[in-house]
Amino acid sequence: MEGRPLAVAITGGIAAGKTEALAAFARRGAATSSADELVHRVYREDASLKSELRERWGDSVFTADGEVDRAAVAAIVFADRFELNWLESVLHPRVGRMHRQWFEEVASGSDPPELVVVEIPLLYETGGEARYDKVVALTASPSVREARRGVFADRESRLIPDEEKLRRADFAYVNDGSLAELDAFVDGVVQELTSSR
Repeated sequence: MEGRPLAVAITGGIAAGKTEALAAFARRGAATSSADELVHRVYREDASLKSELRERWGDSVFTADGEVDRAAVAAIVFADRFELNWLESVLHPRVGRMHRQWFEEVASGSDPPELVVVEIPLLYETGGEARYDKVVALTASPSVREARRGVFADRESRLIPDEEKLRRADFAYVNDGSLAELDAFVDGVVQELTSSR
């Protein structure tokens, strides 16, 4: 549809620079959102999800004030693949609905941006790429990522390899350099995506 924003997803491994890339898109006028932010919102606002979590894991995954204790949830799901699969089955549809609602609100505004960009770490793992016009995939060498984030190999093992993400994406970038270089990469992507609109 003419005038409708182009929907772009950013994905990639842990500590590959997705959040910095998202900020670079925002500086160039894109409306931006993060799957992690939406997960926080779902945990805070979705009473039915809280009920499901309490029924499955009890009060141990809640703080004293009744909020979801994400660290307690993470301790359960990263130790048990079955529990992780269950959590993703109840969480991902809710986050997806929230994303779609946000996109529609942005797209139907009086002056919609040319680009709507969402950071989604598990884009390919959840089959979410079909909902986006273009995908940007980032990676970085293991030494660079460890310096940024510390040890994370246990969580990486369940993800699609970065090489495959880069191959499948419309734009791919190895983020081993400076923030200025990442910014320049994003600038090139924005120029390419908006020049033909």
